[in-house]
Amino acid sequence: MSSSFEKHQRRRLISSYFSVVLSIALVLFLLGLLGMLVLNAKKVSDHFKEQVVLTIYLKDSAKEVETNQLKTSLAMADYVKSTEYVSKEQAAEFMKAENGEDFMDFVGYNPLQNSIDVHLKADFVTSEQLEKIAIEAMNKNFVDEVSYDSDLVNLMNNNVQKISFWVLIISGIFTVIAVLLINSSIRLSVYSKRFTIKTMQMVGATKQFIRRPFVWKSVRLGIIGAVLALAGMAVVLYYLNRTFVELGLLNNPLLISLLFVLIFLLGIVITWVSTHFATQRFLNLKTDDLYY
Repeated sequence: MSSSFEKHQRRRLISSYFSVVLSIALVLFLLGLLGMLVLNAKKVSDHFKEQVVLTIYLKDSAKEVETNQLKTSLAMADYVKSTEYVSKEQAAEFMKAENGEDFMDFVGYNPLQNSIDVHLKADFVTSEQLEKIAIEAMNKNFVDEVSYDSDLVNLMNNNVQKISFWVLIISGIFTVIAVLLINSSIRLSVYSKRFTIKTMQMVGATKQFIRRPFVWKSVRLGIIGAVLALAGMAVVLYYLNRTFVELGLLNNPLLISLLFVLIFLLGIVITWVSTHFATQRFLNLKTDDLYY
């Protein structure tokens, strides 16, 4: 009978520990994913900004030396990420592939112009900078027109600001939720030992002596939960980096390492603090209050 009771108690204890570890791991995993989003938010927004193309259309009278000089000056400019020269023949082939028919069969000649597609660095993708660059290019007498989607640029910059604001708000909310959930799990775990705590106190054990094993047990559970969360984060990060290679999510290993260390320390600190206050609460309760 006693053996059966002990097995039952052991199963309950293991189940309690498992639920605490799982709660810690899931909460820290979600918090870590949010941290990765915050760290890479600018990188993602920069990636989309750098897809904006400023196209410089050249006059048919433009000389080859003038075109080469323009390409060289653009390549050396601090605001340019990359450039691509598109001849009128290449443009015609692109339109033919896109539309499925050769428009030159109808017009009899190629009305398109030679052009240079310019991809700017993310910090320069603003309406003011694009307008400035366009005016500078138009001052050259062999440039016919400069084209870019100003509405798209304005929309993108406004959305980036809004998204950044809400990401910070959600990060704060998730941090509070993480602390509350882990604290709740720890308190439930300590609650199941409230009679043991009071018994030890009644036989003369000090509060520090009673609290120490509970704190160390919770810290160990926090470490296990944090390790599981970090393993999940590593898998997700590896998969995202394989899927979205152009984002270069692993290009800054120092920041990623700091995030992983922070999540690990959070697992320890939150469990330590939660257990400290949970045990303190039951140590201060009267014996009659333990039944409610």
